[in-house]
Order: sequence, then structure tokens, then C-alpha cells
Amino acid sequence: MAKITKERKSLAVGLLIFVAVVIAAAVMGLIMLSPVTEYVEGQAEADEYRVSSKVPGRVVRFYVREGDTVRRGDTLVVLDAPDVLAKLEQARAAKDAAQAKQDEAMAGTRHEQVQAAYDMWQKAKAGLDIAVKSHRRVKELFEQGVLPEQKFDEAAAQLAAAQATEKAAHSQYQMAVNGARREDKAAAAAMVSRARGAVDEVESYVRETVLTAQADGEVSEIFPKAGELVGTGAPIINVAMMDKMWVTFNIREDMLGHIGMNRKFKARIPALGGREVELVTYYMKDLGSYAAWKATKTNGQYDSKTFEVRARPLEKVADLRPGMSVILKKKGKEIV
Repeated sequence: MAKITKERKSLAVGLLIFVAVVIAAAVMGLIMLSPVTEYVEGQAEADEYRVSSKVPGRVVRFYVREGDTVRRGDTLVVLDAPDVLAKLEQARAAKDAAQAKQDEAMAGTRHEQVQAAYDMWQKAKAGLDIAVKSHRRVKELFEQGVLPEQKFDEAAAQLAAAQATEKAAHSQYQMAVNGARREDKAAAAAMVSRARGAVDEVESYVRETVLTAQADGEVSEIFPKAGELVGTGAPIINVAMMDKMWVTFNIREDMLGHIGMNRKFKARIPALGGREVELVTYYMKDLGSYAAWKATKTNGQYDSKTFEVRARPLEKVADLRPGMSVILKKKGKEIV
């Protein structure tokens, strides 16, 4: 009787072990067949613009600090550029000189200049009268045989010179009376226009010493310190446009089919208590071979490339800041 009881106990223990093994195998099968959950971590970003100057200078004063909110047109920083100010004075002086030349050309010749030209003409006329009379007397004496031919030639040359002098003096007088020619006036006007353009150009450089915000935003970074020199085009301030936030993910290409361009999906923000936000993709780009997932290629596998995916929130997310993590959850073939 005791032997039968012992056999029954052994059979019961064996049955229990068998059942436990079956249950364990079933549980392991369920676990292995259930979809694998994957997490992709992204990061919130904001559009930014850099504030820089067209001219080199020394930082005189900052009107903002990192973290300040700015509005379009607010003054951010002032530079000191003495070289530009010196060039502005030179350009203005050149413009004044060109303007004076144009005024002179448009107003005509002054009375004193006209009178001086008239006096020179009258003097030349008097010299011509004397040369004509002298030439007449010498000619008569030459024809009478009193003077040699050389004297007659000298008198003829003096007459020709006096005629040329009188003609030139008369032309100078006419020019003084008539004033500047039309071509001279046009040239003077062109010089003034060019000088004004030079002044406008230098004044635009002077305006670059007072830098303002080009759009609303938040000062995210200030590079130099007050008193330091900055070069042409060197970044001075970064401004983040907080109303233009977006999220970037690095995703393997085998997951892209579940996201796709212009598709909506949900993600969570740990820094905001796991708040769920809805995003829509607008940008995808291959990051290159350096970001590929290498496969052993023993069973038909292939290298998976990594893509940068950018998405925008469908609605403004309060308290979302650049740099915050954004978590994308994938379970099986679904983004959850």
C-alpha cells in the first residue's frame, strides 16, 4: 500500500513539472512573438538668426543680456568704428566740393572774370592795330627799297601773331560771357551725384554700428564682451525665434515608412511631465555613410542608413524650450 502511495506522489510531481514547463514555454513564446518597443530620442530646436556688422569695430555697449526677450527694431549693441566716421567726413567734403563746382557751372562766369577777359581782348585788339600800322609802313618802305626783305618778313610775322592773339582773347571773352558749356554742366552734375552716392554708402556703414533685432525672439547667446574688437561679419549675438520651434530626430531608414513626409505622429516631452504633442514631418535627409547601421550581411541583411527627420508641432507648445528631449515610441509597426 505504501509503495502505491509513493508512486502516485512521484507521478503527481512529474505532472506538475511538465505543466510548469509547458506554461513557461507558452509564456516565452508570447514574449518572443509580442512586438518589440523601440524609443527614438529627438531634440527641440528653434529657428535662429545671427546679428553681425558689415564694418569692424569695438563693442561699446550691449543693451541686452542672454535670455532677454527682444522685439523687432530693438537696439541690441552699439559699436565704435572711428575709421568709418573718418571716411564719412571725407565723403561729405568731396560732396561739398562737387556741389560748389556745379553751382559755379550753373551760375555762369562771375562779373570780374568777364571784365578781365574783356580787358585782355581789348589789349590784344590794340596790339593788333599797332601791328597792322607797323606792317603797312614797313611794306611801303620795302617797296621803295629803303628796308631789306628781312624787315618786311619780321613785320608780317608780328602781324600774324597779333591777329592770333586777338582771336584767342576774343574767344576767351565769349566763353566768359556765355558761361560753362552744356557738357561742363552735365559733368558737374554727374560729379555731385557720384559724391552723394559715396556719402549714402558710408552712412549705411555708420548705421551698421547700431545693430537692432530683425525679428522677435530671445537672446540665446552673446559672443564677444564689451570692449572687444569684432571683425566684419563676425557673429555678435544669436537670437532664437521662439515662435518657430521644431523637433529633429535621427531615425533608421527601416522606420521611415511609419513616419513619412507630411505625416502626423505623436511624441512625448519628458521635461514637461511627459506631455504628449502632435507633430507633422516637413524635412528628411540622409546623414551620409558615416551614420549607417552596419550589417554582417550573412542572412540577406543590408546596411541601414540614418535620416535626419524634422517635424513641427501642430499647435504651439507652452514652455517648450530648445534642447528639450522629445521621445518617439515605436511598438511593432506602429508609432505610439
